[in-house]
Amino acid sequence: MSGSKPEKVLQIEAVEVDQLLLDPENPRLEGVVKTTDQVELIKAMWKEMAVNEVALSIAANGFFEEEPLFAIPAPPIKGKKAYCVVEGNRRLTAVKLLRDENLRKAVRATDLPALDAKAVDRLKMLPVSIYPKREDLWEYFGFRHVNGPKEWDSLSKAAYVAKVRREYGKSLEEITRKIGDQHSTVKRIYRGYVLLEQAEKSTKFNREDIHRNRFYFSHLYTATDYPEVLAFLGTNAEASLHDNPIAKKQLTDLEQLMVWLFGSKERKLEPVVRTQAPDLSYLRSVIGNKPALAALRSGISLQRSHAISLGDSRRFEDSLAQAKDALQEAKATVTTGYKGDKQLLEQMESIGTLTTSLLEEMRKIKSK
Repeated sequence: MSGSKPEKVLQIEAVEVDQLLLDPENPRLEGVVKTTDQVELIKAMWKEMAVNEVALSIAANGFFEEEPLFAIPAPPIKGKKAYCVVEGNRRLTAVKLLRDENLRKAVRATDLPALDAKAVDRLKMLPVSIYPKREDLWEYFGFRHVNGPKEWDSLSKAAYVAKVRREYGKSLEEITRKIGDQHSTVKRIYRGYVLLEQAEKSTKFNREDIHRNRFYFSHLYTATDYPEVLAFLGTNAEASLHDNPIAKKQLTDLEQLMVWLFGSKERKLEPVVRTQAPDLSYLRSVIGNKPALAALRSGISLQRSHAISLGDSRRFEDSLAQAKDALQEAKATVTTGYKGDKQLLEQMESIGTLTTSLLEEMRKIKSK
């Protein structure tokens, strides 16, 4: 068709492995390691990114030529051209380890198979698609890893969205549109990332101090999608997308939220949010209710504070419903579950007395 945009053809070159460098800006290493040292990057990839699975596959089947690495020019190495691999770091790590016994020992990848000389030689050159600069690939990465088939973890996604917005000057709306995000994922994870940055920069919160071994970033970006939590921090959905959105006077509230979500080893505080469901919805209700929030701040458990947030009427209704369910379960199993134990009989008699008393109080209230 005349006037149509010419189709872009992927240009692939065979490049020596020794000319290929791991990417120190790899979003998957966000919060794991910050270094340009290649051995340290390989150690981090081996420890955190399940490289062994990829390495075993390559050892058995070879490197799939149909899936090239994506790279950009890097400073020369010993007078030879070099390239920074921005897509395919797990595969590059696997190949480097399979080719180098000393490197395997350095990163303690000793369970990988030793290849014969021919197999090592077949991995000397890898297929690479070379681009002039990193920015040329942002749409591809966004589709593939933020909202596509090869998803990164949520913190890596957020770090990449932040990079595209700040370094490449793309708006959140453009990023959302280009990667086909229909669920506001881009804005939600970016908001969480901005608040995480401010918490680590302007409060005592530190990811190294969290109570658990794993940092559940999804807890943060899910919690800060709630209007009640944003109001607690003195901001709103739109304002919280700017850098440093929390006012100085409410930084203590931001730090408190982070401790509720992640705990603190130094202060011997466990997170009150243990799982997203139902704990995050409990926290949302508590933060939006002054008496319940005061209770949580004083050290009362999240579950108990949530009960306070419901109000006495709701708590009364829920308690009756739970009691009825429990008694119906006991009635259904009494003939097979009760063996004549005296203590259980006395417990049921006590329940009967309590039930009668409760019923009389309810009738008196109703008659008024």
